[in-house]
Amino acid sequence: MNDSLAQWQDPETIQRALHKQSIAVVGMSSNELRASNFVGYYLKRNGYQVTPVNPREDEIYGLKCYASLTDIPHKIDVVDVFRDPGAVPAIAEEAVAIGAGFLWLQFGVISPQGVEIAEAGNVECIVDQCIKIEHARYLGRMHWLGFNSEQISAQRSPR
Repeated sequence: MNDSLAQWQDPETIQRALHKQSIAVVGMSSNELRASNFVGYYLKRNGYQVTPVNPREDEIYGLKCYASLTDIPHKIDVVDVFRDPGAVPAIAEEAVAIGAGFLWLQFGVISPQGVEIAEAGNVECIVDQCIKIEHARYLGRMHWLGFNSEQISAQRSPR
């Protein structure tokens, strides 16, 4: 799957997901040193309705935590996953069950089986990308600097 991740990193799919408002952050932690905590905080601060999913937590940033996606009483548009790839198939099944539009797997969370389950249930997938970075690129401050143009690159130009 690593060689062909580009099909799950499509800029148009990413931008459609970023324009949704309700995001469940699966694996969100109250530990401020964890990426899931910072990303959840960033999303909340940027106007998203963030719902933490973590059976070990009661509340993060004043937001009620849920043990699973199926426990959430409101609609979820995007399921953002900060879990081990082995947990993704079950999360994908829940994402399908709740009618989520997108399953977003963070950096290093690569699960071919989870993607297969999600796509079979009409849930679009984004794999091995960070929702915070993509938000900054397309809708945030990096957008203001032109990083969304895909013209800025670390590649040296041929002379």
